[in-house]
Amino acid sequence: MNINNLFGVKDKVVLITGGSRGIGEMIASGFLANGAKVYISSRKIKDCDATAKRLSEKYESECISIPADISDLNGINKLFTNFDKYNNNLDILINNAGAVWGEPLHKFSEDGWDKVMDLNVKSIFFMIQKFLDLLKKNTTSDNPARIINIGSIDGINTPYYENYSYSIAKSAVHKLTSVLAAKLIKDNIICNAIAPGPFPSKMLGSAVEHDYSVISKKNPSGRVGMPEDIAGLAIFLASRAGQYTVGETITCDGGLVASAGHDLTND
Repeated sequence: MNINNLFGVKDKVVLITGGSRGIGEMIASGFLANGAKVYISSRKIKDCDATAKRLSEKYESECISIPADISDLNGINKLFTNFDKYNNNLDILINNAGAVWGEPLHKFSEDGWDKVMDLNVKSIFFMIQKFLDLLKKNTTSDNPARIINIGSIDGINTPYYENYSYSIAKSAVHKLTSVLAAKLIKDNIICNAIAPGPFPSKMLGSAVEHDYSVISKKNPSGRVGMPEDIAGLAIFLASRAGQYTVGETITCDGGLVASAGHDLTND
């Protein structure tokens, strides 16, 4: 029952897609601060490299950049090949890379549909497929490997914004999580999802012009999410403490879903 045994992730090998900023960077910070070896991937090489360097220096722990565009199978294969040069096993896979698209219903574009579905849903399935053997490498019933998929409360509530493909894709992520969890638990791989609410990020910032005060006031908790909120939940799911939690989608939203999706933009 020692806290370090319950929540320890020291020396775990972690891969986080979309890890160069926002929620991905927050989760990477949490694992690095607790002694894990973290690999981050994102589409923009310069940003990915800069974040890895900064986090390595800040936490005095190894964060390695492996840039890749995983919206198609070629990018996923490239990421796998480059990761395999560093490590031949993987303890924790965090599928965080995502995109959003907003347009009115009457002119919502095919590009907006396909881009979001490819990155937010298809890439998760094929990332898990590609990295499955590495996840199986060292896993045991006493120390299972973990997959954490990042969904969204927009996949649970009906969103205010017209982000049709995004909310539907995130709902699909939650369902995909439970389907794969039932399959993978037999291989000692635990799969869960997190459905974040509002966190400071480029994605949310563009919608509110980086003024989070209105959202904070309308959140039951009176604020937007902090790095400790999302990193703490991810560490729980990746540690001994979360070993009996399987196939769940856990909200991390300050009470928005519990408050029936309280409107963030209007009284």
